[in-house]
Amino acid sequence: MQIMSSNSREITLPSAEMDASRMPGYWVMARLGKRVLRPGGLDLTRAMLERLQISKMDDVIEFAPGLGQTAQLVLKQHPASYTAVESDADTAAHVRQCLGEDHAARRVLVEQAQETTLPNQCASVVYSEAILTTQPQTSQRKIVGEAFRLLKPGGRYGIHELAIQIDGDDPSRIQQISKQIADATHHSVFTMKSFYWRQLLMEAGFDVIQQMTTPMRLLEPRQIIQDEGWLGASRFMLRLLSHSAERRRVMQMRKIFRQLRSNLCGICLIATKPTVA
Repeated sequence: MQIMSSNSREITLPSAEMDASRMPGYWVMARLGKRVLRPGGLDLTRAMLERLQISKMDDVIEFAPGLGQTAQLVLKQHPASYTAVESDADTAAHVRQCLGEDHAARRVLVEQAQETTLPNQCASVVYSEAILTTQPQTSQRKIVGEAFRLLKPGGRYGIHELAIQIDGDDPSRIQQISKQIADATHHSVFTMKSFYWRQLLMEAGFDVIQQMTTPMRLLEPRQIIQDEGWLGASRFMLRLLSHSAERRRVMQMRKIFRQLRSNLCGICLIATKPTVA
C-alpha cells in the first residue's frame, strides 16, 4: 500500500504486503494513513525537539525513525547533518523516500541502535521515540549506552517513550500491562514507570534535566485530529471504515488502550552528557 507523504509524494510502506491480522500495530495504523505513531502524540514530539534546541550547528542522530515524520521536523531546523539508524532495510528505504533527494548531510544507515559503526563523539544531539519501549532491559541499556558514546561532551539526548503509572512498585502488574499492550499490538513491549526511565539514563552517565508526561490517547478521536489535522484524520477514518481487517485490529488496540488509560502516559526525558568525566 502507498500513502502520500507530507510533501505530497507517494511512498511505499514497509510490510505493505503483510496480512493485517499479523502486522505490528504501528504499521496497521500507518497503512490506514496515520502518520503520528508516538505514545505522547505530536505535541510531546514537538516539546522534545524544542528542548533539544536543534540548530544549524548540530550533528543529529535519530534511532529508529519510523515513518520519518520527526525527521522532517528536524530537517526544517537545517542541522549540519542528520543520520537515521534503522535496523529494518524496508523501513530504512521508506525513510529515504521521506527525506527526499540525495543530500550529503542526510543519510540512513541500516544498523542496530545497540551497536552502530559510527565513531565516538560524532553527534551533538541524539534522540529516539518509542524504540526503548519495544526492547528488553538489556537492549535498552545498550541503546542508551550507545547514545552516550556517540554524543560529544555537553551533547543532548532526548527520548519519547511509553510509561506506566501505577501506585507502588508491583513488577507483576507492570508485566501484566506490558503483556496486554503487546498482545493487542503484536509487538514486544517492555515499558516502565517514569522513575525507571530516568534511572536508565542516569545509570548510563547522563544528567537528566527535564521530564514531561502527557496522557496516552493515541487512538482517541480528539488526539487523532490533533496529531493528523482534520484532513489527515478524515482520511484515516475513511480508510478505517473501508478496511475491515485493519479496523478490527485498531478497535482491539483502542479497547486495550482505553482499559489502561489511567495506567499509561507518554514520557519525554531530556538529558545531557557531562562535559567532565
